[in-house]
Amino acid sequence: MAGNDKRAGGVRKTNKKGSTKGSGGQSRRSLRGKKATPKAEDRVYHAKYKAKKQKERRDSGRQARKDPSTQPELVVGRNPVIECLHAHVPATALYVAIGTGNDDRLSEAVHTSSERGIPVLEVSRDELDRMTGNGMHQGIGLQVPPYQYAEVDDLIQRAQDSGRPGLVVVLDNITDPRNLGAVIRSVAAFGGHGVVIPERRSASVTAVTWRTSAGTAARLPVARATNLVRALKQFQQNGYQVVGLDAGGRHTLDTYDGTTPVVVVVGSEGKGLSRLVGETCDDILSIPMAGKVESLNASVAAGVVLSEFARQRRVRG
Repeated sequence: MAGNDKRAGGVRKTNKKGSTKGSGGQSRRSLRGKKATPKAEDRVYHAKYKAKKQKERRDSGRQARKDPSTQPELVVGRNPVIECLHAHVPATALYVAIGTGNDDRLSEAVHTSSERGIPVLEVSRDELDRMTGNGMHQGIGLQVPPYQYAEVDDLIQRAQDSGRPGLVVVLDNITDPRNLGAVIRSVAAFGGHGVVIPERRSASVTAVTWRTSAGTAARLPVARATNLVRALKQFQQNGYQVVGLDAGGRHTLDTYDGTTPVVVVVGSEGKGLSRLVGETCDDILSIPMAGKVESLNASVAAGVVLSEFARQRRVRG
């Protein structure tokens, strides 16, 4: 008989004979349905979760490297920081490593930042090493926010509001931020209304650009165009003549009338204008030069043309 069986599987678990009336709901609770099991990548203890987080960090780093202009920039070194402050770069914080030896440059940086309402923050040297990616910061770093770019429409409207014929410089294949800064400075000096750069494969407005422009980047708008050819056609539709600079141009600076609304397109010294940009230009203009000099630096060429156009406009005045 089952009740008398001495095997482990046949032992009665209770001394009470007969059927039980209920389990007090314990069995019902144990049989209740549970929520769906989370995916492996959503469970913090799972290897797939760690792999997902690592991928997210890598993707974030790649995005920052793709477009560094969308990230705050940290200018390091005492002389560069002082230069940025003199150029009135719109900094958001000055970081000073704890225990950094004081000198006149550090004192000036701290004093100037305090006067302008720029927070001065003390951090450990290890933290500043991590922020800059190296230990060559001399104990000081100035944080510069991403530059706020304008649109092509903004430049056209700015020229209309000024009551003067529009004068804009478009840069093609310019990758040196110092060239960009020098062009911004020249455009501001000769009464231009702005600069246009392509969104990709181009120098952007960084702290180096700010320093080279001597602060004029704060007063002159710089627009970014996703498609340079489309931007040039937009200017043409608004009555601008688009003039590209090239040594083989059929016009020279001596004979060209720069008193009408004009866009000056400047290519790099090595590559010149890209094919589609050159084909979009209304005219190609060359700068007369003596001797065997074949080309000028982009910022120098832009300055020469802008100076001549500004002279013509003063004479016509």
